[in-house]
Formats: sequence, C-alpha cells, structure tokens
Amino acid sequence: MSAITVLAIAAGLDYIIGDPWGWLHPVQVMGGIISRYTAFSLNHWQGRYRRRVAGIVLGVGLISGSGVVGWLIVQAASWIHPLFGMAIATILLASCFAGRSLRFAAMEVLQPLTAGQISEARSILSRYVGRDTENLSASEILRAVLETVTENATDGVMAPLFYAIVGAFVPPIGSVPLALAYKAASTLDSMVGYRQEPYTDLGWFSAKFEDVLTWLPCRLTVLTLALFSGNPIQVWRLCCRDAPKDPSPNSGWSECAYVAVLGVQVGGMNWYNGVAKEKPLLGDDQSAITPLKIYQALRLTRYCFLLWLGVALAIALLGFL
Repeated sequence: MSAITVLAIAAGLDYIIGDPWGWLHPVQVMGGIISRYTAFSLNHWQGRYRRRVAGIVLGVGLISGSGVVGWLIVQAASWIHPLFGMAIATILLASCFAGRSLRFAAMEVLQPLTAGQISEARSILSRYVGRDTENLSASEILRAVLETVTENATDGVMAPLFYAIVGAFVPPIGSVPLALAYKAASTLDSMVGYRQEPYTDLGWFSAKFEDVLTWLPCRLTVLTLALFSGNPIQVWRLCCRDAPKDPSPNSGWSECAYVAVLGVQVGGMNWYNGVAKEKPLLGDDQSAITPLKIYQALRLTRYCFLLWLGVALAIALLGFL
C-alpha cells in the first residue's frame, strides 16, 4: 500500500504544485548528460556504425542508469527513515508527471491570444514548439497548441503514469525507477531522436526504443478516450484511418484520438527554420479549433489520468483487504 500511497500523493503534487521554480529537475540532469555525450560523440566518432554504437550506449546507459539511480536514492532515504524514503519517492515520482506543466504551457499561450496580443502569443509559443512561429495566424497558433497538448498527453502524462503503476505492483522495483527510466527514454527521443543529421544514427536507438516503450500506454490512452467519447467504435475507426499517416507510431494515434472526440482536424503546413513541411491531416474538420476545444483536451487528459489512478488504487485496496 505504501507504493500506491506514494503514487497517489505524487499525482496530487503534480496537479497542485507541478515543478517548483528553482528546483533541480531530473530531466535537467538527463538533458545535461545527453548534451555532453552528444557533443563528444559527434566530435570524436565518425561513420554510421560508430555513431549507432555510441547511440546504443547512450540510450541503454541513460535509461537503465536513471532507473538504478532513482532506486538507490529511494533506498538510501528509506534506510534513514521509511517516511523520509516515501517523501523522496513522492517528489521524484511527481517530477515524472507533466500534467500541470502541459496545462500551464497551453494557458500561457492562450491568455495573450484571447486578449488579442498575437505577437506575444507567438513569442511564448516558440518556447514550446519547434516550428517557426513568427508569422502564424491565430488559427495556426491554436492548432499548434492543440497538437502539442494532444501529442504530449501520452509521453508526458499517461505513459509515465502507466510505468509508475506497473512499478507500484512490483515492490522490489517500485514506481520511481520505472517512471524515471521512461522519462529518460522520452528525453532522449526529444533531444536526439531525429531523422536528420547529425542525429540520424546517434539517435536511432533512442527513438526506436521510446516508440516501443510508448506503444502500449498510447493504445490504452486511445481506448480510454474512445470510451469517454461515448462512441468508441467511431473514434477507433478514425484512428485506424488517419493515425498510420503520421510517421510516428504513437503521436499520430494520440492526436487522432483527441481530435476524434473533439470533432476537429489537425495537421497541415508547418515551417521549420524556413523550410516548409507538410504534416498529414488527422481527423475530420467538423468544427474550428478554439480555446474551449484545447481546454476540453486538457480535461480529457486529466480524466484519463484520474481513471487509471483510480483503477490502480482500487486494485491495490482489494489486494490489501
């Protein structure tokens, strides 16, 4: 029950507090390691084979290392006092959930946009997306925010929760190591998991491994959203129709599930460093993307999170009784 208690409190901390400013975040540590290793690898190892080996070492080392370090920290804290161990585990686990951060990012863009301050909205949006934002219209900004919210709902919120729940039911491991290991995989994918140089070979393993780790929680998220929609067959059919168009085996499914429920369409032309890139159209253009639709997407993520957490708590309680 202590593992489930830690999970419940961590979820509450993320919802109420999120990531406190000024605190060292595990992702910052992971990002620093990735940046230094990447710079060293690109400077000293040339050729496809060597960089792929370097990428495998980076991926396996950081993912397994993050899990092991997390386990050791919790064990050391528990050795001092069990309650101290639970407190440390709760803080580390809460840092793996990005629910509040995702809501904050969306609201930070939407507030100036709804106030007519489009230049400020573009500037803030540029902190969260890779596309060029200087010339985006209001509708394009809304699409960018919705795409960010729906894509990151899986790898930023639901997948870490999935692995935290799995870990909670495997006491020798615990929630923290598995959640941190997944967070490391997600961070690797976001930093080096690109199909263009110089990351094509160095980030190949990390991108593929993150795809594998995210596959199951992504499909479970889609099924949960389909149930919430009240018309699960229609949502699933739309996902089967459009999700394969996206080159990612997971982000297309995540986005499709949300747009199917919301009745909107995402995708289209984006610009990256002045280069145009066409994203596949996902969903049916039944209604326009509005701030209300984005808030609905955020609520859907919260409902999914609470449902999974509630099921885990119920199973743990039944087992305890």
